[in-house]
Amino acid sequence: MVRLTKIYTRGGDKGETSLSDGTRVAKDDLRVETYGTVDECSSALGIARLHADPALEAILARIQNDLFDLGADLACPVDQPWTLRVTQAQVDWLEATLDGMNDHLKPLDSFILPGGTPCAAYLHLARTIARRAERQCVTLMRDDANVNSAVLRYLNRLSDLLFVAARWVNDKGTADILWVPGQNRAG
Repeated sequence: MVRLTKIYTRGGDKGETSLSDGTRVAKDDLRVETYGTVDECSSALGIARLHADPALEAILARIQNDLFDLGADLACPVDQPWTLRVTQAQVDWLEATLDGMNDHLKPLDSFILPGGTPCAAYLHLARTIARRAERQCVTLMRDDANVNSAVLRYLNRLSDLLFVAARWVNDKGTADILWVPGQNRAG
């Protein structure tokens, strides 16, 4: 369990922070940027939860907890001893949850514009943030092999689940806002 008695430490006043293994890195280090983006995604999910029905709220709460695990995983290079790693079981749960929602959706016949209900709009926002974290993770993994590969799989499935969840809250896809290619071109 984490216990924080003092919020500020002054340790980052010169633009550095510590990873979980104690290594000091710049605050704009790609590893820090990546887990910071994961935190941003979790914050957007916190807003979506305010608009979600109880079943979806429970799913999003579980995801937020997993995202803290994922951030902790990223904060410690995989070659260091660390007990909190994202697992394939967490990825599998996302897949099963996603499949359960998607089975009841109207099939897509166009791309979807983010929006609809407030909950759907926030889920789309969280989805785009998750995709950014995924792209950052790919770059991090290319530059630094010390990343748990389950992190990338989790982020990939998460963005898919958030897309499906946004459709789910838009009346199972019937209230999605569809893209109309070229709708506003002159002449």
